[in-house]
Amino acid sequence: MAASRRDFLKYSSAAAGGVPLLASKISLGATDDFAGIVAAYRELQVGKGRVSAKRTSALGRLDDIASEYETTMNTAAGSTQLWVDLPKGHGSDYFPTMYARLRAIAVDWATPGSALSQKAGMDARIVAALEILYATEYNENTAEIGNWYSYEIGVPYWVLHILAALGDKVSTEDRARYLRPVLRFNADPNFRTNTPGLVETGANRADKSLIGVIAGAMVGDAVRVSAAMDAVTDVAGGGAANVVARVTRSDGFHPDGSFIQHDVVPYQGHYGLVLLTTVAALMYVTAKASRQLAADVQQKIIATVSDVYAPFVAQGAMLETVRGRMLSRQSETGHDAGHILISAVVLLALRSGSTELTSLVRKWIADDTWAPYLDVPDVHRFAPFNDPVGVPGVEFAEQLLAGSAGKAAAAVPVHRTFPQEDRMVHTTARWTASLGVGSTRICRYESINGQNLHGWYVGDGCLYVFLPNQQGHYSDAYWPTVDATLLPGTTTKASTPPALGSTPLSSKAFVGGVGLDSGHGAQALDFVSQDGTLTAHKSWFFTPEAVICLGAGITDASGAVVRTTIENRSTSAPLLVDGRSYASDGSWTASDPRWLDLPGVAGYFLLEKGKVALKRESRTGAWRDVDTGANTKGSTDPYTRHYQSVFLDHGTNPVGAHYAYGVVPAPTVAGLAIARLTRVLTNTADVQAVRTITGQELAVFFGAGTAGSVTASAPSAVGWGNGTLAVADPSQLGSTVRVTVRSHARRIVHADPAVQVVSLRPLVVDVAVGGTQGATHRVTVG
Repeated sequence: MAASRRDFLKYSSAAAGGVPLLASKISLGATDDFAGIVAAYRELQVGKGRVSAKRTSALGRLDDIASEYETTMNTAAGSTQLWVDLPKGHGSDYFPTMYARLRAIAVDWATPGSALSQKAGMDARIVAALEILYATEYNENTAEIGNWYSYEIGVPYWVLHILAALGDKVSTEDRARYLRPVLRFNADPNFRTNTPGLVETGANRADKSLIGVIAGAMVGDAVRVSAAMDAVTDVAGGGAANVVARVTRSDGFHPDGSFIQHDVVPYQGHYGLVLLTTVAALMYVTAKASRQLAADVQQKIIATVSDVYAPFVAQGAMLETVRGRMLSRQSETGHDAGHILISAVVLLALRSGSTELTSLVRKWIADDTWAPYLDVPDVHRFAPFNDPVGVPGVEFAEQLLAGSAGKAAAAVPVHRTFPQEDRMVHTTARWTASLGVGSTRICRYESINGQNLHGWYVGDGCLYVFLPNQQGHYSDAYWPTVDATLLPGTTTKASTPPALGSTPLSSKAFVGGVGLDSGHGAQALDFVSQDGTLTAHKSWFFTPEAVICLGAGITDASGAVVRTTIENRSTSAPLLVDGRSYASDGSWTASDPRWLDLPGVAGYFLLEKGKVALKRESRTGAWRDVDTGANTKGSTDPYTRHYQSVFLDHGTNPVGAHYAYGVVPAPTVAGLAIARLTRVLTNTADVQAVRTITGQELAVFFGAGTAGSVTASAPSAVGWGNGTLAVADPSQLGSTVRVTVRSHARRIVHADPAVQVVSLRPLVVDVAVGGTQGATHRVTVG
């Protein structure tokens, strides 16, 4: 319902950066609301003119990119192609990049003090370019060809950014005309336009809600704005697709802190960020409007920051395990994802006044020294898309930090499981670890739209270790250069990787773990390779000092050599094996080594005898090798990195092979001594368990069995120590697990609702795991 009135939506000069957009012939309340919404949205693109050295630097980086695009843009009379290097064509492979470039130009022009803001006639060139794109690429008669996202979300955002930047330099009639495709492809934010009846969920629904609010405000359509606001909580669908509700399956936030998109992909590190950013923007643009998101909706989204997102941040970067196919994007590293999170949390903190959010922002900005939030490096890799921080991000962050007292949030050790997305996080004072796994519920990897082309094994038990002194490890061209068939923690075959699927699941359900306390937990993987020939039972036991890795029942009949990778790190440090230095490139075998040390990274030790293969090499690759997406593809520039890999060779056609080793990240003398005193209680295909020197017992029961002082009646993961018993069902298929501990207790201090204490002498409990989706249940006795 595009308006055909002239002179509506007037910005104040301050809010619009001196570019007024007029408004009339709408009721006063609606006019004020619409003007405020669009003016606030403009601030999110160009900032508010808050002067600082960091802001000047950010603007300079934008100037470089926008000026390059503007210099090569052809808007001469009769031109139908803006850039010679971007050929015209039908479909999503073509026009999104054109709009993204024009967006950079328009935003730079509208930003006070920019290079293009000083250039005469620039506004007319931008309008002429927009007219060419409307006439030739994206209009109300365009058919969706290729990726639906470009038509319904991606390009609509660029159009809104451009129009917000231009203000009244676009006539009312032309503005309404340029918005026709946006309104057509977002006729109802509750549904996918090109797939009638498909209900939008999660991040996509949030995006369409924001687009509807801004586009509706721009055309003065109160009904559209209201419907878009309603879509956030799915009023039309009775709340079934409410983006802030906690769901127990498929897309969205889950009660345990998980976030899923595309049904089976853990995605706090991308789509979850999109949702958070979008709702934060909605809260910002409607802050002074008569219609805002309900207070409980705002509070729910604020609560996700500490519950859903913060656990997956290390040194200001989002962890790889919740970034899906975005691992392969040159323009979206873990640090970039962290920047997106910070930008959203800054807006939420400004809106809510939350000291908790502000302290998190302080911590994340201070922690990230590799890619500083206020001084983002190498912004050309984002081109043509926008730097996730930019001028507005710098301005808002500096406003928040200058206007509030307080300290950065403290680092707190934690072991936490997220069973509804098969993820876990283990954070200590010196390092953070997380596992990438797949099951019948969660995919091994996601590889669509030409992305994540080396993602074969990221969900096969990949152990990621994040170190403060190696902040750029996974962001600094790791994925284009690493040997992706030798990822740490995985057991793989030395053969051609399987053909990539979109979101392939495993056929095994027993995947998950238990958290005993903030420093101890166990994680299990009933593993089968994607082609079905290689099987193994694998466990990881996390302590404050180390990760103890056990595997058994390793069996394969393919004829290929089977390997378990201990480490594969990008580093120039020489590997030390029992004191001997390996500093040159090459391959070696070490028999029964007692201790391996990779300075600045970790120490490693075997808990059973075996031969360790060592390989040191330089590897070269390009981001285009892992991402060929039409609008995301990486550069063809070669990157060379030096790698040290350490792995166990199980030979060909192994039957019942096994391994046991420890990883001690950022070791101290005391931590190393404590870790090496960890005792393996059992390592079979049925039960795997360890006991720490401080007495904690951690066990994975692939079937009924006994390990140390603990007996379990059914498949489960169990932790016992300091009077606390923790039990979980990684398969999420069981009903009740009886656990007996060879220990006597006098009283029950606390028991979770699912735990029934049968006996104290010995301690016997029945745990009702059915329907709890892999959650950990605890009982503490005295």
